Amino acid sequence: MTILTVTAKGQVTLRKEVLQHLGVKPGDKIAVEVLPGGKASLSAIKSKRGLEGFIGSLHRSGEPARSLEEIDQAIRNGWAGKR
Repeated sequence: MTILTVTAKGQVTLRKEVLQHLGVKPGDKIAVEVLPGGKASLSAIKSKRGLEGFIGSLHRSGEPARSLEEIDQAIRNGWAGKR
């Protein structure tokens, strides 16, 4: 069992061995499920890395997907120093 201390701000730092057990790295997310009896369950949210994580990362909720022509124009503008 690992004992953690709660700070005055209500924060807890997870120890390295706990993070390794969960398989998380900096920037990853951890889900906390509140259980009956004052208990909680932690689980890692697997993040997609590499190309799989990049695909769709530029999409903005509520905005239509960009066409290939719009994407090409944005690339050309970027290389030309335009915004």
